[in-house]
Amino acid sequence: MTLYSSTRGQVKNLLFEEAVMMGLADDSGLLVPSEFPDVRSKLQEWSSLDFTDLSLEIMQLFTSGKIPRDELKLLIDRSYKTFRHPEITPVNSVGGIHILELFHGPTFAFKDVALQFLGNLFEYFLDKRHHPLRIIGATSGDTGSAAINGLQGKIGVDVFMLHPKGRVSPIQEMQMTTVLDPNIHNLAIEGTFDDAQMIVKALFNDHEFKKRYFLGSVNSINWARILAQIVYYFYAWFRVVKSSHELLSFVVPTGNFGNVLAGYYSKCMGLPIDKLVIGTNENDILHRFFTKGEYHKTELKKTFSPSMDIQISSNFERYLFDLAEKSSEKLQHWMESFELTGKLTIEGEFLKNAQSDFASASVSDEEIIRTIRNFHQQNGYLLDPHTAVGITAAKKADIQTPVTCLACAHPAKFNETVRKALDIEVELPEELAVLKNLETNCKTVPANVEIIKNEILETINKQSFLP
Repeated sequence: MTLYSSTRGQVKNLLFEEAVMMGLADDSGLLVPSEFPDVRSKLQEWSSLDFTDLSLEIMQLFTSGKIPRDELKLLIDRSYKTFRHPEITPVNSVGGIHILELFHGPTFAFKDVALQFLGNLFEYFLDKRHHPLRIIGATSGDTGSAAINGLQGKIGVDVFMLHPKGRVSPIQEMQMTTVLDPNIHNLAIEGTFDDAQMIVKALFNDHEFKKRYFLGSVNSINWARILAQIVYYFYAWFRVVKSSHELLSFVVPTGNFGNVLAGYYSKCMGLPIDKLVIGTNENDILHRFFTKGEYHKTELKKTFSPSMDIQISSNFERYLFDLAEKSSEKLQHWMESFELTGKLTIEGEFLKNAQSDFASASVSDEEIIRTIRNFHQQNGYLLDPHTAVGITAAKKADIQTPVTCLACAHPAKFNETVRKALDIEVELPEELAVLKNLETNCKTVPANVEIIKNEILETINKQSFLP
């Protein structure tokens, strides 16, 4: 039976439900499964499954045997019935590269794959627990809208979503702030995404506050997010390769490391992956780590790919735990050093091991514009700026095996950048076009933990459903 423990060693042997509801571990670490099953013998059997049936086979390996198979199947089916494509995450071959389209969910971003499932999972667990859940989240754009869509109107759940004011795209902002359900609370903080993320972690590290008010997480610190994302690596591999031993590389535009971590865990399970290529924008802390061993925080830059404008990758700790050979003591030393100095440096065998699984490339705003323009002219396919980072990174990394690039968002969500590249307006899907005419609800607040805690308490105290 799969159990969950913290990377920092003080929280151990949790069931799946406990891990999902805890979010960030109580010792400030991230929860990881006790083992990753070797599924190589299952690849042939799974190769013809559709997305939902494949999700069932993979997810049930991690639920600690506590969710009956038929009930898990219902949760999965409910989660993906709102997707606009029958394959959920289809793969297209364009211009010599495979593109895994992850933007067919209700908010047109890859976050829907995990957050539709997580929303239903919360509802399933709360039905047994009979207490409220207060979701505290930070978003650089897409997590917020996907979480809000998945949780709006759910009884007993309140969502407090922090986004950096002026640092998400206009459509991303409207997708969040036009949801007027009384359980949705948007807070625009006067700071960066990293500021928002640090505030969320500070609130979770206030253990009395967390337990008294039943805090929950939708950020990718929540293990269920990573679990749901593992599925589409398998799904894409089955649709690209021709034999069960063929290696495939994946290129992943990433800032918070959650999406590419799911690929790494897929490889740990035996999926034949050659390289995982990390594409960063000019906020290139991950690129510097995998090329020079330097995870050094620098000044955050505002770029054309705002969802990746991140300096501290919250999921990176899970990978560092593996790199440290699952030594909580070593991991704790690394993280304390980074939290104190803003710098973590590895070398020797540690760096060699990291580079055996990962390659990376940093992509400038100028290259994003050029890639969107050239790819559209050559192939008639429109990239969003984040996927353009991935396409460019694939070329820079010079990978020898077939490559699949993750397309993380619909280009219409970043119309201003596409206009710079092509001098055209992207035709907005109807679901996005109507947003500009809707009423909005959002409060601007300083990037201050105590002020935001008081904002949450004031909202809770106005409600009748109290702990």
